[in-house]
Amino acid sequence: MVDETTDASVIARSRHDPESFSVIFDRYYGAIHRYVAARLGTAAADDVAAETFLAAFDQRDRYDPAWPQARAWLYGIATNLIGRHRRDEIRLYRAMSRSAGREEEAGHADRVADRVSAERLSPELARGLTALAKGDRDALLLVSCAQLSYAEVAHALGIPAGTVGSRINRARRKLRTALGPTAEEAVNHE
Repeated sequence: MVDETTDASVIARSRHDPESFSVIFDRYYGAIHRYVAARLGTAAADDVAAETFLAAFDQRDRYDPAWPQARAWLYGIATNLIGRHRRDEIRLYRAMSRSAGREEEAGHADRVADRVSAERLSPELARGLTALAKGDRDALLLVSCAQLSYAEVAHALGIPAGTVGSRINRARRKLRTALGPTAEEAVNHE
């Protein structure tokens, strides 16, 4: 049976019934985990995704009920946690740029996930993402990987929607320059 209540009502209820927060976890864990894995790799995804929901649970009293869906809020928390692992993210992009297609000494599941990530992220794009400012990279990846709207990205990052547009335009421009003539197709994929 599908729970038809809004995320905001579930979070409000979880203030008095903490176990009800599991509905939020069940709804969003997979998507948050995929987003974190795309940014940090599979090795860190389990921990950071779990930290995201722990932080969300701890901060549920501050959730803005004007947002019926918790999606942007959760991606914002995940993005902030990824920021703490920025060196890992940069290291992953650098490794992808150097070793696209190369098999690694890892378990089968990790090799498959890394191969899927590497196929989506060319070495040139990985280098371009490494060169972006953190705020520009966060905004671009929330739109391209998490499929958030500009308004949701603004909510997730706590910035004005106009700033989101500026950051994404700046990131795209820098990536086009870094990637050359073939960049148009890769950078404009939303």
